[in-house]
Parts: sequence; structure tokens; C-alpha cells
Amino acid sequence: MISNIDHIAIAVHDLQSALERFRVLTGAAQEQIRIEDVPSEKVRVAFIEIGSSKIELLEPLGKESPVAKFLEKRGEGLHHIALETTDLEAETARTAHAGLSPISPPSAGAGKKKIVFFNPKETGKVLIEFVQKL
Repeated sequence: MISNIDHIAIAVHDLQSALERFRVLTGAAQEQIRIEDVPSEKVRVAFIEIGSSKIELLEPLGKESPVAKFLEKRGEGLHHIALETTDLEAETARTAHAGLSPISPPSAGAGKKKIVFFNPKETGKVLIEFVQKL
């Protein structure tokens, strides 16, 4: 079952300047911010905690990053919406039964979470991510 909007992700060219802009917008204290590299996705991310959800800023770690390709094609802006589940495999099977299959198998994401993405062509032109805390 989907239990929460885990985060809304925004693709950015410059993580530090975007982080400062969103820190001011949200009024977030330093302890509400976490930065990490996610090698499996080829990005550096900054999470800003807002209640039980987060804003995730995504900066590519190279030209081969999917986020770099996204930025080249679309520019900065909304990248995906992440929905939290306690059982990624069950939710993936449920959606596959309804005709919505993930783009790739589950992988390691930021914050020690297991993740899977769904094709925006099948989800109303919005990239959707399922996340499960490990």
C-alpha cells in the first residue's frame, strides 16, 4: 500500500545555489537538510525535510547521468514524485497487474531506500518513483 508522498524531486544544474534558494523558501534549518551522492543514479542529492515529506534537489554527477539528459532536454524543474510503500515488490506486482510496469528492476536509492521508477508515458507524463525504507 502507498502510505505517503516521500518526496518531490527537482532537477537542478547547481545543487548549492538551488539548495540555498529552497532553504530560504522553506525556512529550513541546517538539521533539516541532508546531502549525499547516489552512484547508482549518477546524482548528488539534497533532501530538505518538510514535515513527513521532503523536497529532493537532483544534480547530475556527469553527462551520462539520466538527470543530465533530463536537464539538457527540459531544463530545471519537476523531475519526479516519489511515493512511499512498505512493500515495493507487492506494489510493483499490483501495478504491473494493472498494466503499469517499472522502467527497470528495483535498485539502491538515496537514504538507504530501495527504489523503482515508472515510465511517464504510462503515468500521465509524470515520472513516478516508489520508495521503500530498508
